[in-house]
Parts: sequence; structure tokens; C-alpha cells
Amino acid sequence: MSLETLDFAEPFFTVKYIIDEPEIIIKERTIVLNLAESQLYAAGMWLAPFQSIIATDVTLFNVEKCVLVERFDDFEDENALLEKVRGTWPLAYEIRREERLKGVGHYMSPKNAVGNIQFSMYHASTVPLNVGLHKNHVHLGGEEPQEVHTQIVGFGKMQQCREKDISTLFLEETMAPGCTHKPMFDAELNYPWHQYETITPGIFMAIEILTSGNPIPR
Repeated sequence: MSLETLDFAEPFFTVKYIIDEPEIIIKERTIVLNLAESQLYAAGMWLAPFQSIIATDVTLFNVEKCVLVERFDDFEDENALLEKVRGTWPLAYEIRREERLKGVGHYMSPKNAVGNIQFSMYHASTVPLNVGLHKNHVHLGGEEPQEVHTQIVGFGKMQQCREKDISTLFLEETMAPGCTHKPMFDAELNYPWHQYETITPGIFMAIEILTSGNPIPR
């Protein structure tokens, strides 16, 4: 049993990673993301793997592996928050050096790794963002992860395309604070062409699980 506070989103948000706790009491408004193979029980409902909710005054049961994001809406002025983020986090291109990120108003927090799970946040500052359709995660050195994104601030959408052309869009999921899109990878960790796009400037959390070809059932 363990509860670890991660510092990658500080000083803006508090993120906690929890493993094997029979129950966790949530008092203040908190984003809860289930990262386990098993379901998590909260407020009379089962939370499936890679599914998230916003919880308040709730007890979580059967907590095998989950992430909590606290203080995600603990600010008076969203624009002022995002301005502080831009002054703190570097552009993602400066860290990852991917050509598709060059000239894009996309900012990246530090990254925390716990075991085979990597955590980071991104601030998408423009509408549209134009971050670029992609299907491989070259920043991980060739290994494809189980990756999902959870909206923290603002509104966005996860788009999937049949080809590297937005006109071939076939699936789009709207993302509001507390929402995690459905996993896009198949059993072999293949991805469609996809991208995150903004509806408003915002912040989302990226979860990358390195499984070396052994994906978690979903």
C-alpha cells in the first residue's frame, strides 16, 4: 500500500499516485483516474480502467492503481493561471525536438516516472493548436506506450484520422475538465493518426505506460 505525491505539476496542481489501498477518502473536488486492470468503486458506480471522474466527499474502494489531481479548479482567473504556466514550463519543442511541435504554442511540464508509468502535463495555448497528426511516439525512443490524456483545465478534443490528413477524421471525443478519452491503441500498441486539438486554451495530463508489448486489458 502506498500514496506518493508527484511534483511534476507543482506549483499549480497536486497530483497523487496511489497503489493498493482498500479505500481512499476524497474530500475536496478531485479528478480521479483509474490506471489499474481492475475496476475502482466510487459513489455507487464502477470506474473502468483508463476512466476518470471528478469526485467530492466520496470514498473510493478497491483502489489498485489510480491518480488523483487536486486543486485543478482552485483558481479565480483562468487566464492568469495559464499565463503563469507559460512563464514556468518550456515549450514542448525545446524538450522533445519533434519537428511537428516547432512553432506550436504547446508547453510541457517536467516529467515524473513511477515504475513503468510516466506522468506529465501540457498547456495548449492557442486555438487552434495545430500540434500535428501522429501515430508514433518518437520521444520514447521507439517504444510505443499505452497512452491516454486527461483534461485538467479548459476544453479540447481528441481526434482520430484514417490518414495523415484532418479531412479523413473519423472519430472525435470532446474533453472537459476531468474527462479522459478512450484508449486509442490496439492489442499490439498500434495507434491511428491522432492529435489533441483545442476548443479553448487549456491544460491536459499525459499518462504513458511502457509495457514492452504487454498491454493492460481494457
